[in-house]
Amino acid sequence: MSENNYVRWLGTVTLDDLPLVGGKNASLGELAGVLPAVIKVPEGFAITAVAYRDLLESNQLWPRMDEILENTDWSDLNAGARMSAQLREMVATAKLPPGLDAEIRQAYQKLCQDHGRNVAVAVRSSATAEDLPGASFAGQHETYLNIHGAQNLIDSVRQCFASLFTQRAISYRINKGFDHKDVALSVGIQRMIRADKASSGVIFTLDTESGNRDVVMITGLWGLGEAIVQGIADPDEFLVHKPTLKLGHEYVLRRRIGSKKAKLIYAAAKADEPTVWRNVRRSDQLKPCLTDPEIIELARQSVVIETHYSERHRRPTPMDIEWAKDGPDGALYILQARPETIHASADVGLLTQYKMTGDGKVIVEGQAVGDRIGSGPVRLVMDSDELETVRSGDILVATATTPDWEPAMKRASAIITEHGGRTCHAAIVARELGIPVIVGAANARQLLIPGQEVTVDCSQGMTGRVLDGIIPFSVDTVDIGKLERPETDLMVNIADPGAAFRVAALPVAGVGLARCEFIIANEIKAHPIALLSPERIRSQRIRKQIDILTSGYASGADYFVSRLAEGIATIAAAFYPRPVIVRTSDFKSNEYASLLGGHDFEEPENNPMIGFRGASRYIHPAYQAAFALECEALKRVRDDMGLANVVVMIPFCRRIDEAKQVLAVMAENGLERGRNGLEIYIMCEIPSNVISINAFAALFDGFSIGSNDLTQLVLGVDRDSEILAGDFDEEDPAVLAMIEQAIAGAHRNGVKCGICGQAPSDRPGFADWLVARKIDSISLSPDSVLGVMQRLAAKQKPDKKAKPPTGIKRPSKTSA
Repeated sequence: MSENNYVRWLGTVTLDDLPLVGGKNASLGELAGVLPAVIKVPEGFAITAVAYRDLLESNQLWPRMDEILENTDWSDLNAGARMSAQLREMVATAKLPPGLDAEIRQAYQKLCQDHGRNVAVAVRSSATAEDLPGASFAGQHETYLNIHGAQNLIDSVRQCFASLFTQRAISYRINKGFDHKDVALSVGIQRMIRADKASSGVIFTLDTESGNRDVVMITGLWGLGEAIVQGIADPDEFLVHKPTLKLGHEYVLRRRIGSKKAKLIYAAAKADEPTVWRNVRRSDQLKPCLTDPEIIELARQSVVIETHYSERHRRPTPMDIEWAKDGPDGALYILQARPETIHASADVGLLTQYKMTGDGKVIVEGQAVGDRIGSGPVRLVMDSDELETVRSGDILVATATTPDWEPAMKRASAIITEHGGRTCHAAIVARELGIPVIVGAANARQLLIPGQEVTVDCSQGMTGRVLDGIIPFSVDTVDIGKLERPETDLMVNIADPGAAFRVAALPVAGVGLARCEFIIANEIKAHPIALLSPERIRSQRIRKQIDILTSGYASGADYFVSRLAEGIATIAAAFYPRPVIVRTSDFKSNEYASLLGGHDFEEPENNPMIGFRGASRYIHPAYQAAFALECEALKRVRDDMGLANVVVMIPFCRRIDEAKQVLAVMAENGLERGRNGLEIYIMCEIPSNVISINAFAALFDGFSIGSNDLTQLVLGVDRDSEILAGDFDEEDPAVLAMIEQAIAGAHRNGVKCGICGQAPSDRPGFADWLVARKIDSISLSPDSVLGVMQRLAAKQKPDKKAKPPTGIKRPSKTSA
């Protein structure tokens, strides 16, 4: 052992040793030494940054290297590639400082004694400047997996030292303002976990798109986790809700099963490459790579890690964590843990909203990353040799990206990849760069034409769209902390669970309308009776489609309940503990018929708008079993998942007797009003609801005015009729009188009354009129919340107060 003591075992270092062993190793040492009872960290040791600095000094490398770094135009990709290769060669071939070779061999021998002869190890770079706010250095330096033998280990250590001077790492330091001399490199060596025989992945203790800190997001796939970072395979994704987990509700909030078509595994010890790619069997592609108990256990460990780091740093510290499951022993291990840097450095008081102001033909879709919009000409890049063709403002389209691509990615206005998930390399870099990215856009290189002008829209939730042409959009930034709130509660209408965490950042009192039918149409896709009785479906093709949808579930009923519950729960968790009013399904018969298998269970109606819909369905023998599935999903969300902020709302309930029957059916299915604090609202959208409001108020906890249906039924105008569109007017005196009666009647009975129709979002004067009538809440479309809020708050100021209007002036058709 040399007197320099270049090797430190992980259990002996902490976060205080970051200058000595780099961010990655310091973090692993912290976990191994402080949380060993909760967290399993693979055994290993670190080669200190002193070894790296001594290597440069003992070989007198720095003067020449400094000259190259200063005199090279690093924006020139060709020149940068040549000079970075020269720098790496200088470091990789330099003589090791005295004693380092012996220390590495001795430490490796100790691992072999504990874990078997010629034990396989992972060799990872750990820079002294990484994992700082705004600079993760993720993927900048090399990692070598499945390394056997002391000499191969030493060769890998040399390559890690040299990776400090890859073209991407040099460019990254320049862009982040780091002096090259100030960044040194440590190397971590750990026993390999046999994830090639199980699974691995990445965890964020927040939602990566919105920054919402109430969830743990776990991604994973079969084999080694490098496949996620490289974007080669589309991973599974799981969400767990921290507040309800803390209360003892061990439930997966939402899951997305990725295709996982390829996996990275260890090669034989004497193979040319330490890892090889293998195709994943079709049956395994459809299976989640973790069981629910394993997902919950990883979520618990992640929360423990986040709590420890937050206490250590004395501030909330969301984490970016790598995990692996060992095939032989089945245990879960933490391979890395570092502070998340994108949302940690963001100004949480500022809310930026991107909004499409035009539309176009959708060419291809995938997973959205970045919550932004970008446009420009398509630039197809097949491999790294074509990166120099990427010009400023291009839309970079590729199979996947790697860290070597980052100089070109910085010039793009958006990125589209055919493979990868929301934690792949392209997604991570895009968040740092602040540009939209669509990953997993199948066949994008075939569907997009070089030079074609397109718009990349990631503002709509989890699904990103590539639109043909340059489509106009707006960008608004508001300081939420400086917003004045109106006296009337403003809520938001939401249909897409994928947009929930983004929309939840709005300063609203909760969700005034969450539509079950949107979840059914987009996430379930099949008619509920078709799922309950697939044998009654006449088309063999449709039966096959339903079989594919429900594979992996115990039954069609289990599929419906699980998917609906996850969709509702995602919205409820995003706004927790604010109330979320969930309206049970309100499809019309023609809309039900359009679902898979629907034509076998729906009778044609002359006027579905006032036909077999809403409450009448729930109590009818032909549909009651399907409504029971909705009740089961809602009960699961409230009772099992702990999201008791869900309020259930019944649509299109015509009569008092009908209302009583619906409430009885709900109680039979576990949704009894008042139990576990359950509130049940009713849509006030039929004249009978207003006329009999005293009787309805005795049965329900609140009313929500549906101005669209109420208008059509008061005026006798089919809202879907184009020829009568000019007669459909929510501000007609008769409609206004009906709404005013509804508000007054609810308040007379001590019951809440809000409105969730579209009119307040589109018509500023209508919102003002509602406020004057003391409505309890107004639920708006997400894009109109801030505008309506600012206008109503301004009207409340003493110098701007006016007498409450007795009527309402028709506003222009412009948006609020």
